[in-house]
Amino acid sequence: MSEAIISSSDQEMLAKLREAHKKLLGEIGKVIIGQQLVLDQLLMAIFCRSHALLMGVPGLAKTLMVSTLAQALDMSFKRIQFTPDLMPTDITGTEVIQDDPVTKNRMFKFLPGPIFANIVLADEINRTPPKTQAALLESMQERKASIGGVEHPMKNPFFVLATQNPIEQEGTYPLPEAQLDRFLFLIKVDYPTDAEEEQIMRLGTSDNKFKVSPVLKAEDIIELQQVVRRVPVSDMVFSFARKITRLSRPNTPEAPDFVNKWLTWGAGPRASMNLILAAKVNAILRGSNHVSGDDVVAVATPILRHRIILNFTAVSEGVTVDDVIRRLVKSAAGKYAAA
Repeated sequence: MSEAIISSSDQEMLAKLREAHKKLLGEIGKVIIGQQLVLDQLLMAIFCRSHALLMGVPGLAKTLMVSTLAQALDMSFKRIQFTPDLMPTDITGTEVIQDDPVTKNRMFKFLPGPIFANIVLADEINRTPPKTQAALLESMQERKASIGGVEHPMKNPFFVLATQNPIEQEGTYPLPEAQLDRFLFLIKVDYPTDAEEEQIMRLGTSDNKFKVSPVLKAEDIIELQQVVRRVPVSDMVFSFARKITRLSRPNTPEAPDFVNKWLTWGAGPRASMNLILAAKVNAILRGSNHVSGDDVVAVATPILRHRIILNFTAVSEGVTVDDVIRRLVKSAAGKYAAA
């Protein structure tokens, strides 16, 4: 499909999104050194109207990254520190009995919890029991919370950006695969480069304070989310994304030998939809008004790494999820080129 399919007003909106992306990175870069790919994927999740899970060792500024992003987006921000004793009502809020100052009658009043913000940082989400995790994940999916039989909608836009420590497993409650599937991306936050680490050291040990200016408001985000979904995608690209997902499912006619050997479970239809949606944003950010196969490849790893499950054979052979995804993309690309 050609760019002419997009209306002139939508083209203006796409140009606005690209300009906003550039400004956002500039504002966040006042505080966060490096981590370009991580920031891009966080912004992609927001423009897709989805949530993201960040995984990285302590001290990589995951929390600072999310709070700085919230400042640049001019939206309300709340941080929830997950602990083993955290209760669902600590997240969603609760009802309390109060005396009406006029009638003197007692009445219930709802006190909203920190989940009722535009951007919610769920810090160390695997530190809290499943009951509390479920309260958060229900709000993520349904975009509302039910308290005392009354439904309370989340703010719009609404994003949960969760963090998880990959090295400490003692005293944790790993998220079930079905709940992980609610996140658009599983983003790996890696160590900075040598040059970036020196910049971090100099910035973090000085008394310089940098003010992050807001670039986008809530209504701007909602408008940009809508135009993203109108970006055209060819039948070939739909076919390519579908092949990647279907190849990941062991014991199916499409599954290659390495999938049957190394995987217990493959990705579901939500992965197929997310590949297309995230590829649309990737195309916009690289300056194109239509999606190519390269855009699907660019987002395949963070979308699939928490949706395919390795078996014991893969673990014993030192095969990683990212290794399998690379082979899946290569296999699908061969079929895509031959089509």
